[in-house]
Amino acid sequence: MTRIAVVSDIHGNLAALEAVAADIRGRGITRVFNLGDSLSGPLLPRETARFLMDSGWLSLAGNHERQILELLRDGRGAESDRYAASQLGSAERDWLRSLAPCVRVDDELLLCHGTPRSDCEHLLETVVGPGTRWASGDEIAERLAGERAPVIACGHTHVPREVRTPAGQLLFNPGSVGLQAYRDDHPVPYEVENGSPDARYAILEKDRRGWQVVHIALPYDHEAMARLARERGRPEWEQALLTGHVTA
Repeated sequence: MTRIAVVSDIHGNLAALEAVAADIRGRGITRVFNLGDSLSGPLLPRETARFLMDSGWLSLAGNHERQILELLRDGRGAESDRYAASQLGSAERDWLRSLAPCVRVDDELLLCHGTPRSDCEHLLETVVGPGTRWASGDEIAERLAGERAPVIACGHTHVPREVRTPAGQLLFNPGSVGLQAYRDDHPVPYEVENGSPDARYAILEKDRRGWQVVHIALPYDHEAMARLARERGRPEWEQALLTGHVTA
């Protein structure tokens, strides 16, 4: 059996990342892919970058990696990206520049952060404001832009989910390691809430029946990360880390 761990959207939450990494090791899984948005936020971006740089995992660039690099060039960016950028040294910045937005693995698996065509587009959900709904088959097909890989792993939305297309492709999102609720304003204002502070990741398996996904939710010391968010002056992050909800 082939077993691969897939993580995404860590957002500098080192405590959640360490819990996930320990669980992966405990299951004897040695191949790990990270779909990006690893550092942005008010938590521990430098320490998270160093963990990932030392891990041997294959990491991608998400939209926040791109935005941090843009900020380093022109000085403009959102609060979470500004904080992350301010904490990174030259080695971490060079590592960010080395990351690709999409990677094809073994001719069967495509890794991307958002969709094959964009790092800030939802693949399996559609933003309708003030929330999201499951994307239709036609919407998913358009966003795939002709991509025919048997398995496509995507992140960005923080929502753990899998879909089988009529063509038999397995599409899945492992959810977020480090942030279980958030507000965003692209393309319109909306909220995502997973309803639990647990760290999320997924295990991709292949046996004689084909590819399948197992979603994992892990408790970790989320209260420590929430306290850190409060100390950084980010009460919205504190609430999300404590509860998995945007508001109490």
